[in-house]
Amino acid sequence: MTATDTPNRPVEERATDGARVLFGVGGLIAIVLGLFVIFAPKTSAGVTLTLVAALIGAYAIVTGIVYFGTAIFSRSLGGWSRVGHILLGILYVVGGVIIMSNLMFAGVVTALMFSIMVGILWLFEGILAFVTASKSDNKVWTIIYGIVSVIAGITLLFSPLMGAVTLWWLLGISMVVLGVVQVVRAFRVGK
Repeated sequence: MTATDTPNRPVEERATDGARVLFGVGGLIAIVLGLFVIFAPKTSAGVTLTLVAALIGAYAIVTGIVYFGTAIFSRSLGGWSRVGHILLGILYVVGGVIIMSNLMFAGVVTALMFSIMVGILWLFEGILAFVTASKSDNKVWTIIYGIVSVIAGITLLFSPLMGAVTLWWLLGISMVVLGVVQVVRAFRVGK
């Protein structure tokens, strides 16, 4: 046993060492994943989209079974409520099976829906920035933020596939940058 392994070390030192390890490992993982996204965008997106679609499909199937089981075994459901639960259960299971039968297509549809959703959110966020600019302490920055947000939102809405690709690249770049910062933090914790 070395001096650094003794249980007599102060809790703060042990916590600091633990934080260093977590920051370092987390940072290295982020860097590796970010580089994978940047240098193998098709593969990384394909794997991620397939996994997300599989999770959504599995969720739909399980949820459908639960609705169907609730319809059959519940004593509190009335006639139409029971029929509604059965129909909803069937829809969920059928939807889940359709998703599972073509995971890549379902993943692409999910990415497009995500891009459209982000586009709508950015558009409304920009409009909100314009509406609140007169009451803001930083009017110029609020208006600039609104302009950028509206332009980005409209761009995503008119080209959701290209927007999804751009968001994917930004994710990879962000992961590398944040991973490097995390590793640097690992060496700086407690100093």
